[in-house]
Amino acid sequence: MNPTRLFVGNLSCQTGENDLQDYFAQAGPVTSVNLMLDKTTGKSRGFAFVEFAEAEAAQRAIDQLHNKEFQGRQLTINVARPREERPPPWGNERGERRERQ
Repeated sequence: MNPTRLFVGNLSCQTGENDLQDYFAQAGPVTSVNLMLDKTTGKSRGFAFVEFAEAEAAQRAIDQLHNKEFQGRQLTINVARPREERPPPWGNERGERRERQ
């Protein structure tokens, strides 16, 4: 796990990347903000990843901002876990469709 990369959940659908950049900068230098968007609507999916220059700043963000209100929502903030590998929903490795159960 990367201690400088945070998962930020329970975001308002109005929240933008610049909003997050500005808000999290109070904990330390932010190197990137990646707001997850719905592919079809382009609206926020309600979570993002914020990366800091230093692990200390990321921990400070967790300590200061977790469970605090931001744009009317109580944020969930923790160190981001690595992405889990999942099989594609449309078939197996050979391209065969899976049966729904």
